[in-house]
Amino acid sequence: MSRARGHERGLVRPYVVTNGRSEPTRNTFDLVTLVTAVPDRPVQGLSPEQRRLVDLCAHGALSLAEVAAHLRLPVSVTKVLLGDLVDSGHLLTRAAVPRAQLPTSQLLQEVLDGLRARL
Repeated sequence: MSRARGHERGLVRPYVVTNGRSEPTRNTFDLVTLVTAVPDRPVQGLSPEQRRLVDLCAHGALSLAEVAAHLRLPVSVTKVLLGDLVDSGHLLTRAAVPRAQLPTSQLLQEVLDGLRARL
C-alpha cells in the first residue's frame, strides 16, 4: 500500500526537480509573494514542473504557498523553480499588498482641528 502512495506522489525526488539546488537564485520570496505568468511566453525547454507552474499562474495571481500546494511540492522546491522562471521572464512576482494602517484618533483630531481653523 505504501508503494501505491509513493507512485501517486511521483517518483521524482525534489532535488531532481531543482537539479540538485536547494536555494533559489533570488531570496526574495515569502509565503505570500504573489505570482503571475507573463502571457505568450514559449514554454519549450521548460521542465514539466516549470510548465505546470507557468500554466497554474496563467489564470491569475496566486501566492507562493498556494502554488506549492497545487503543485504538491515543498515550498523550498517551489522557490527554486519560481526563481528560475522569474529569471527567464516567464513569471512575475510582487509582495502582497500590506494591510492599510488606520490613522490614529489623535491624527484625525489634528486634521479636523486644522480644517476648522482654515474655515
